[in-house]
Amino acid sequence: MVEMSVAGIALDAASRSPIVLLRDPSGRRQVPIWIDQAQAQNILAGLSGQEPARPLSHDLMVSLLEAGHLVLERVIVHAIEESTFRAVLKLSGPEEGQQQELDARPSDAIALALRTGSGIWMLEEVVADASIPVDAEADAEDREDFRRFLDSTSPADLVRHLSKAQPEALLDAGGDAPEPDEPDEPAAPGA
Repeated sequence: MVEMSVAGIALDAASRSPIVLLRDPSGRRQVPIWIDQAQAQNILAGLSGQEPARPLSHDLMVSLLEAGHLVLERVIVHAIEESTFRAVLKLSGPEEGQQQELDARPSDAIALALRTGSGIWMLEEVVADASIPVDAEADAEDREDFRRFLDSTSPADLVRHLSKAQPEALLDAGGDAPEPDEPDEPAAPGA
């Protein structure tokens, strides 16, 4: 099993649906889980750590766990079935060896884990099947290179660069390249 952390909430560019991103400890893989708006708000509330004026559903669930003397030991995302992630809550009670597993939606499990400080774990097979590669170091390096480029480039340099690139862009787009400027020739007599 791999302990994951919540990297954040993103929006799917095509569907505009929220996605919770879970990142492995190396920072090189992320698992995107599509959720709805309400689930995204519950996770964001857990990430912020701010106490709401009135308890939200997951805050109430934490209070119920405490009232029942139960501790959320960890959340385990253990399977993907028909594009749906499956998770369980691993709970322990006050008695020695008193443990329970409850089936839960991953989004609810993540929201509870954030509020209780419990670990979010995922089976390696699930990470391998559902993860997308992330190279945080390369991303940071690219951002730094771009900042250096912007710092060393004047607006006039950008304009010159763009004007040189336009003919190439037209060719790439299937258009005709503009004809180079011809020197003015004298008009033929009688024209």
